[in-house]
Amino acid sequence: MPDGEKSDGPADKPDVTPRGRKLGQPVKTKLAGPKVIRVETPDVLPKPRSASRGDGPRGPRTSTGPRTAGPGAMPPGPPPSDDKRSSRRNKRRSASARQDAPRPTTGRTGQGAGRQSNWRQQDLLERERRLSRAGGFFKAARRDNLKRTAGGAGQRAPSIRDSGEPIAMSEPITVKGLSSATGIKGRDIVRRLVQDEHDVNINSTLDTELAIEMMLEFGVDLQVTENLTSEEEIESGFKDREMHDEQSRSPVITILGHVDHGKTSLLDRIRSENVAEGEAGGITQATSAFRVPVKVGDTEREVTFIDTPGHEAFTEMRARGAKVTDIVVLVVAADDGVMPQTIESINHAKAAGVPIVIALNKIDKAEATDANIQRIFGQLTEHELNPVEWGGATEVIRTSAIENTGITDLLEILDYQAQLLDLKADFGGPAEGTVLESHMEDGRGPVITGLVQQGKLSKGDCIVVGRGYGRVRDMINDRGDRNAVSAPSTPVVISGINSLPDAGDKFYVVKNLRLAEAAAQERIQNERERDLAKEKVTLDNIFEKLEGASRKELPIILKSDCQGSAETIKASLEKCTTDEVTISIKHASVGGVNDSDVALAEAAGAIIIGFNVTSSGSVRKSAEKQGVDLRFYDVIYDITDDVQKAVLGLLDPIQRIEILGHAEVREAFKITKVGMVAGCYVTEGSIERQALIRVTRNEIVVESDRKLAQLKRFKDDAKEVKSGQECGMLIDGYDDIKVGDVLECYKVHQEQPGA
Repeated sequence: MPDGEKSDGPADKPDVTPRGRKLGQPVKTKLAGPKVIRVETPDVLPKPRSASRGDGPRGPRTSTGPRTAGPGAMPPGPPPSDDKRSSRRNKRRSASARQDAPRPTTGRTGQGAGRQSNWRQQDLLERERRLSRAGGFFKAARRDNLKRTAGGAGQRAPSIRDSGEPIAMSEPITVKGLSSATGIKGRDIVRRLVQDEHDVNINSTLDTELAIEMMLEFGVDLQVTENLTSEEEIESGFKDREMHDEQSRSPVITILGHVDHGKTSLLDRIRSENVAEGEAGGITQATSAFRVPVKVGDTEREVTFIDTPGHEAFTEMRARGAKVTDIVVLVVAADDGVMPQTIESINHAKAAGVPIVIALNKIDKAEATDANIQRIFGQLTEHELNPVEWGGATEVIRTSAIENTGITDLLEILDYQAQLLDLKADFGGPAEGTVLESHMEDGRGPVITGLVQQGKLSKGDCIVVGRGYGRVRDMINDRGDRNAVSAPSTPVVISGINSLPDAGDKFYVVKNLRLAEAAAQERIQNERERDLAKEKVTLDNIFEKLEGASRKELPIILKSDCQGSAETIKASLEKCTTDEVTISIKHASVGGVNDSDVALAEAAGAIIIGFNVTSSGSVRKSAEKQGVDLRFYDVIYDITDDVQKAVLGLLDPIQRIEILGHAEVREAFKITKVGMVAGCYVTEGSIERQALIRVTRNEIVVESDRKLAQLKRFKDDAKEVKSGQECGMLIDGYDDIKVGDVLECYKVHQEQPGA
């Protein structure tokens, strides 16, 4: 730059140029969005028709009244019409209008006093008449229905009782439903019941017999049909079941007899297993079922055996075994004979109507002499079991489980009896059976041991069993194998139900879980209603209730390994109840003792009895801390013995009076600051200073339970004065001593009941 010129900026300023790519030609931006295809004009709609009769504009209209005339409106009168019939009608209206004196009318709501209406008075009256005659759809439907039932207008509807036919109703019966079914007015029924001193109203439920008697007074034959519950409907459906695949089935044989007569040992010999040694106390305490392959000659069959306990406490369990069996094997020990539980087993078998085969067991013992066997035959004959050897029809097989004697003969007789019975069952329809036992099992929940009697039980079937229901999750046979299908006469262990049923309940396979749940819920509801329907305290039974309340109570909480054992123990404990002490089972369930049981026992003051169950260490510590008595047993004899001892311990001790001697009062001395001293002569026995004194006068007790303050022999204190000696006695707190009184010396001993 030349000198003398000034630059606009620094000389070293660089040139500023834009960075990046430069566009040589501008490009039009493309916008995203909807494209305009075309623009249409709106449709031209025709003008709505006017609701007025004239062509002029409509006048103002009130909210409910007729439309008033506006500017340019037509005068009152009929609208113009080219129709001849309309013209004639309009002429008649005009003539009628001329005859009537015109009166100004306002709208129905009164828009104003000076406004005129284009509606004539006659038109308004006709309109009101038409509106009053129009009743709407429901009114017309009721009117038409009344005409159909009454047989036409003006005719009375015939009463149902006029026909003379019986009327069928289902329970429950209410007064309102009875009136609707019979045609008798409800107030007449209520009036008649009130006259008979029944406090009822139109919605009251009537007893079936009362309803039938009431309808007979009105001349109506009422037939009441009982409503079946879902469980009863299912049961009735299985009673009339249709056979899908009828085949011969294996027999179900039950072993019955007295305790320790060798039932389980005999059954062990048949199935070649040693079970009796593993049972607590050497007795069977649960009902078990299993299938045994039996070979008779060249034929091999499978026979289902049910082993039931023989102790008297298991009467109910033996009864259930007899109900599901085909043949009963009555085991009688040759060295013992017919015992009380043997007689009970005979009665169960007779009640079930099944044939009986006698197994005279323990024939190898020295006591099993011929004379003893003949004596047992006589005992059996007394109960209508005449042996074949005596010309009767009852088979008696001499057996010995230890020496394996007579086992083959017994099996041949059982096979022959089964052939005579010709047992059949359905192998294709829905299954039904009986629960033998039920218990809780870890990892499986409620588990039942049952016997399939009809149909085919498959895995996944929906079953209802007593108060429980569910889907068959798995089935295990008596050998421990899982089965997908079980046929009739098969014992199975089933899991998948929601709660434990009672031993002896029937189980049925239904279509779906909805039906099963409905039947189970009805069973639960019925049991709840039975519990709520217990006898209430009234003036008639209040003294009985007060007498029962005065008795002492032994509360017990029972936990057992299975449902059948719980029922058996409850029945046994009820027998321990006396007139003074009541055994109260506060809670009984299946499973081990838990914290809730301890809390309940602590609140009720009960003891906890566990049968073939146990508890955790924390539960034991909690029970010890709260002072709850825990007792665990594995033999039922020990439970009943301990409870009986506890019952005796709750009873008040018995007072036994021991008379020591008698003394006659010969003199009575009044000593100052001492009292009345009796000079006595001991007539019998002895008088002891530590004993009690009873004062009798003319053989009437005037004072009792008094102690001797002093007993002296002459001037010396004495501990005892014997018969024929004189003594002086000072009775503590009693001075009304007279000559001639007899003082009786005695002691009271406290003894426990049953000692």
